[in-house]
Amino acid sequence: MTGRSSGGYFRLISRTLSFIPLSAALGTAAAPAAELPDANLADLSLEQLGNIDVTSVSKKQERLIDAAASIFVITHDDIRRSGATSLGQALRLAPNLQVAQTGADTFAISARGFNNSNALANKLLVLIDGRTVYSPVYSGVFWDQQDVMLEDVDRIEVISGPGGTLWGANAVNGVINVITKPASATQGGLVSMGGGDRELGGAFRYGGKLGESGHLRVYAKATDFDNTQNAAGTPLTDGWSMQQGGFRADWGGGNRNFTFQGDAYNGRSDDRVPGGPIRVDGLNLLARWNERLDSGSDLQVQAYVDRSDREDQAGFQGDSDTYDIEFQHGIPLGAHKILWGGGYREAHDTVQSTSIPVIPNFLFFVTTFQPESQTLKWENVFVQDEYSVTETLKVTLGIKFEHNDYTGWENLPSARVAWKPVDNQLVWGAVSRAVRAPARLDRDFFINFSIPIASINTPAILGGPNFVSEIANVGELGYRTQIGNKLTFSITTFYSDYDKLRSGQPAPAHIENQMAGYTYGVESWATYQAMEAWRLSAGLMELREHLGLKSGSTDPVGPSALGNDPEHQWMLRSTLNLTPRTDFDVMVRSVSGLPVPAVPGYTALDARLAWRPQDNVELSATVRNLFDPGHVEFGDPTTASEVARTFFLKAVVRF
Repeated sequence: MTGRSSGGYFRLISRTLSFIPLSAALGTAAAPAAELPDANLADLSLEQLGNIDVTSVSKKQERLIDAAASIFVITHDDIRRSGATSLGQALRLAPNLQVAQTGADTFAISARGFNNSNALANKLLVLIDGRTVYSPVYSGVFWDQQDVMLEDVDRIEVISGPGGTLWGANAVNGVINVITKPASATQGGLVSMGGGDRELGGAFRYGGKLGESGHLRVYAKATDFDNTQNAAGTPLTDGWSMQQGGFRADWGGGNRNFTFQGDAYNGRSDDRVPGGPIRVDGLNLLARWNERLDSGSDLQVQAYVDRSDREDQAGFQGDSDTYDIEFQHGIPLGAHKILWGGGYREAHDTVQSTSIPVIPNFLFFVTTFQPESQTLKWENVFVQDEYSVTETLKVTLGIKFEHNDYTGWENLPSARVAWKPVDNQLVWGAVSRAVRAPARLDRDFFINFSIPIASINTPAILGGPNFVSEIANVGELGYRTQIGNKLTFSITTFYSDYDKLRSGQPAPAHIENQMAGYTYGVESWATYQAMEAWRLSAGLMELREHLGLKSGSTDPVGPSALGNDPEHQWMLRSTLNLTPRTDFDVMVRSVSGLPVPAVPGYTALDARLAWRPQDNVELSATVRNLFDPGHVEFGDPTTASEVARTFFLKAVVRF
């Protein structure tokens, strides 16, 4: 790898393999059955894919073909055949997401607009196995901190559109739910090692039995990303190293099951000038209990704790401790299916001040949160009724009441209609109200211009004492069909009306809610089984934004501060089994230019060739941006990271 010593390979291997003794100790004396090799995507029929159970739309299991929402499922085999090595790369497979790489392993990710870098894309709810991972300080996601062992991911459910009635604030423009496999599906051992010109990676996982009805897996992984460079060829000190380990245990089956899982991680960037390195560490523990009662109703209780610490002198930093508990109860009542529940969440954070040089040794931005430490609480209760009007027509009405410490109670209602004229077609529509409740960044954020040698401190941002929730009222209309084992097709149109969007004023000023407007667009994707061993997939998104300042606002930046989004994007994928043991996969992505700052559009082609000499061994080679030496995807094109042409070789062995 460029800029890395050869010793990096050996350090990476030692980080990963250091967990192996622990993994073996946690296994049982009896050797477990080895995990079966992954099925080839082209060997799974489209009918089987349409029958995949999803849970993110209605918080209960339902077939994908029946889900009344704009939902795309990234399967385990999609991830494997894409050659993705990080969660951000895997999310490029969803045609209803905007994914832009901003650094070595950093991304700007959003749905239906408002994309922004760092943690400022704040209208997307992201969950990993039911655990919310957006920062309570910023309402956004630090994608460099969020990692999973991709070999253990069962599926990623991506909903574009509001989900506030069930998921609460922040589920304004979409929900991403990363769902890992149960421990019983990952028995035996797996070793994965790979490297390329800009990246190294290694992972180990081992699964065994726990008594009569339990299963366990433990894992460890490490990744190392090299620095990127800008268009002028200047290296940017954004290289990133990350180590993570964890476990998952599942007990029971049938009408009762229990899950206990956790992860711990630490990461570090290269030394930056100015600012030094970014350092992150954290851990989480989650417990979930599901039971189906004799009455036919079902109950779920989930609780988790999440500790996160981030040190970034040139950006956002601080530590946060989050505690969350929620329950839900589903009750069948004739033609009605009632789902109700509630939850409580508490987050305590301490955000240290940062000093960012504007003119070295002379002028600085000094950022603070006042108070430095804060404890925030959220409570919620919701109810939803799915009523079968006829065998082919269902109406779902729901509402959530959610309380936060800044604005009090918010109401999040929704109504959905789903009509199935025949079993393999679905016509659906929805109207919803969603809010993005204030975060600490909206209320408690202060910036001063500082000239230490002259003892001058001039305020620029004075917090947002009057900032209230951003509001979205959304209408959607969709159609989904599956024609035998040859074709699936989905299309959604939407219109979103926004009010009280975040804005500013000339310095010194408060953060305010003085922008509003509307967006509309179309999301569509299709899959065609061209031959038994060859599948073609396509996706298209069109987005139009009309956002502006409200009367009386003097915001000097305007709507461009809310995000930078393309009007068009499309993708084409080909998954081909050249032989029963050889795969050849290609994906072409095209994204139109971004308006402010202006970023040229680009088209990128990724290709992967994989060979399985034995059932338990897979060797693969992936090339990204095959016909493009480099392009910028987000930020100022003169200084931002270029996404370069790269290659990656990988070996996976199961035992």
